[in-house]
Amino acid sequence: MQKLSIKTHNPKNNYEKPHFFILSKGANSGKPLAQPCPNCFVLEFESEQQKENNYWLAYSLWQSKFWRYYLVGSVVLFLRLYEFKPQFIAKGEALQNSYAQHIKNVRALNLLEEKELEFSKNIALIKEMRAAILHTYTRI
Repeated sequence: MQKLSIKTHNPKNNYEKPHFFILSKGANSGKPLAQPCPNCFVLEFESEQQKENNYWLAYSLWQSKFWRYYLVGSVVLFLRLYEFKPQFIAKGEALQNSYAQHIKNVRALNLLEEKELEFSKNIALIKEMRAAILHTYTRI
């Protein structure tokens, strides 16, 4: 069983251990974040590897809309810490049973993220070249 600390983020706190944040308010509740925001939880871990594994678990739960069931609020939706914590811990424990497959999935997700970034840069270059070519028509 891994050591994991989940609590509400306080901007006055400094976090020494490896950590990431989970958005707790709005339609994107459950989204993992590298930087804190006013309405989020902080998850602290003993090692960088635990942080990485749990980040991708949180990302997959958010992408699959797992947290939608737990959102409350009539105008602004939010996720309660006391509902988030046991569900996330249970999913983390279930993940340990299929750890080898999880590692393969994390590698694949990292590769896909790198490719997505590479393609985004290429698309930006294509748009820039298109604009440069179209700009030549204004000089005719």
